[in-house]
Amino acid sequence: MKFRNGLILLLIFVLGLQTAGLSAQAASQKEIDIYLDGQRLESDVSPYILPKVNVTMVPLRVISEGLGASVLWSQASRTVTIKKSESVITMTSGRQQATVDGIAVDLDASVELKKGRVMVPIRFVSENLGITVNWNQAEQTIRLTTSDAPTPDPATPANPGGTGSTPSTDDMRGAWISTVNGDWPSSSAKGNVEKQKLEYTQQLDTLKSMGINAVFVQVRANADAIYPSGLVPWNSVLTGTQGKDPGYDPLAFMIEEAHKRGLEFHAWFNPFRATNSASTTGLAANHVSKLHPDWIVNASGKLYINPGIPEARQHIIDTIMEVVNQYDIDGVHLDDYFYPSNVTFKDDAAFKAYNTLNTKDRAEWRRDNINQFVKQLGESIHQVKAGVEYGISPFGVWRNKAVDITGSDTKAGVTAYDSMNADVRTWIKQEWIDYVAPQVYWSMTLSAARYDKVVDWWANEVANTDVKLYIGHSPYKLGTPEIGWQTSQEIIDQLVYNEKYDTIKGDIYFSSQYLTKNPLGLIAKLKAYYGL
Repeated sequence: MKFRNGLILLLIFVLGLQTAGLSAQAASQKEIDIYLDGQRLESDVSPYILPKVNVTMVPLRVISEGLGASVLWSQASRTVTIKKSESVITMTSGRQQATVDGIAVDLDASVELKKGRVMVPIRFVSENLGITVNWNQAEQTIRLTTSDAPTPDPATPANPGGTGSTPSTDDMRGAWISTVNGDWPSSSAKGNVEKQKLEYTQQLDTLKSMGINAVFVQVRANADAIYPSGLVPWNSVLTGTQGKDPGYDPLAFMIEEAHKRGLEFHAWFNPFRATNSASTTGLAANHVSKLHPDWIVNASGKLYINPGIPEARQHIIDTIMEVVNQYDIDGVHLDDYFYPSNVTFKDDAAFKAYNTLNTKDRAEWRRDNINQFVKQLGESIHQVKAGVEYGISPFGVWRNKAVDITGSDTKAGVTAYDSMNADVRTWIKQEWIDYVAPQVYWSMTLSAARYDKVVDWWANEVANTDVKLYIGHSPYKLGTPEIGWQTSQEIIDQLVYNEKYDTIKGDIYFSSQYLTKNPLGLIAKLKAYYGL
């Protein structure tokens, strides 16, 4: 009898599991609803999820009618072209790669034909058109939010994927503006003062509109200047000729225009790089390579000022202090051009002449040279203008854990400490700098140097110090084949991750052109994240 009752109970239990399984299956088959700015989009073919890659597919009609994009389907090539504003996306059935504004981008799922309808991946298309996508698993709903939506949908927080609170406007939201990598001025603006001014002010307006509150402008790129200097020649990007006066003071103009818009202006210096080639042809007579050839080292086809020579270090400090003394800047910013990485650097004579440490370890001596420079520059700046912020943007990985147990859980091929002789930990612990802005230019999914693991390490380093931490981001990688950069949501996910640390006081983006070009619809996402 006990056996029979037990068997009956077992059968009831099994049947209950089957019923629950059927109920769960029915729930999972609930049709997916799509909302755009709170309005439900109708579809004659129900959206569905590709389970292996977890991608939601929707009819092309939803894109054309719902999102206001123009679409063209070529039956012959089985290719769809989607256009909205200045964005153009092309996808071909069966191909795991799309193009976004002419750039090849890998896909998790390609175009499909189902019940006579062309089906496309909704998240990929929407985000590349500048539309925020939020998926609710419980409700089986997709909510799309455009940048010009009158009011945010209640189910879509202003800070998508984050805590729901808008980030503080006091935090750094910076953009690097390079004078050698195409940010400013354009090649067509050489020698044209008015065009240079217009290009710059237009950049400022665009940057401010997306939430940027500070610009880091490269004022010294290759031992030159974009201001009238008594120590170094004019940068050739202004006129096409190094040393030629452009007819105005670009730095004074740039600072004034930034401050008019409520933007901070940080003067960005490349300290030890002298040229981008080994040739001195075309260099001005007062370029350091001609005035002090004994200070110069040719390392893998580029010229560098030797950090091991005290007079050379002081010369660079003097050029930076020229700007600090004469201009109303908010900060002095250095990037990672100290010793070049993974190349032969011939400094035997300097090592012999200036090895005051009496060490046999060349790397230790080199790190001490940079330490002296960093410390002395900071003291010089704050002695003259205590309110000017002084910071450095080093390479993103200090040391790998495999080399130093106190390093980050990474496998980077280059590190700041070992490859560039930049002992950033000492700068932080000694508080020689006001902030550090590591270039964490990797995605959340790159195993060799995962974004979250690198950020964890830096957040721990600045803890219990007065050194602020800004994170350097890489929108320039959006749309490239490198893992993790096929959607602009990557940048937002990184910003959301930073929220877990009170020590992170802001972010800087490299670079201006990769923000203003709106790669993969990034601008709308940044505006939504910043609550604009």
